[in-house]
Amino acid sequence: MAGSARGSHSEFRARVIRAVRRIPVGRVATYGDVARLAGRPRAWRAVGTIMRTCAEPAVPCHRVIASGGRLGGYGGNEAMKRALLLAEGIMVGNGRVRQFRTVRWAASADGSSRLRRAKPASPKRAQASREGGAASAARSGRLRRAKQRG
Repeated sequence: MAGSARGSHSEFRARVIRAVRRIPVGRVATYGDVARLAGRPRAWRAVGTIMRTCAEPAVPCHRVIASGGRLGGYGGNEAMKRALLLAEGIMVGNGRVRQFRTVRWAASADGSSRLRRAKPASPKRAQASREGGAASAARSGRLRRAKQRG
């Protein structure tokens, strides 16, 4: 039984490494994205462990980041990860990838790659952006509460 679990772990590791090798230069993917591509969508922590222990220079582990654009770890050397991403043209600031939605990469199960599309704004946010910030604040009641307090 232990042997089969070990084999399963090795298979998953190989799928993770294959998925990470497919991330193009100038793009990033999250630990969750890689877990999904490797066939285990909830195994993002396992992906992080695999990235931390991977010593293969041909695997671009620096292109795998935490959710929301945070850099995450890089074997304890976040400065190196930042430098590698900057060298590929990915802007990094305050421990995050800037313009994360535009550089986030995802691949479909059939092997084709694409850029992930930004999620559509909620109707309330879309209306707020059309009306401008002041109208949005007034509609949400923040301005009204501020006037009552003060």
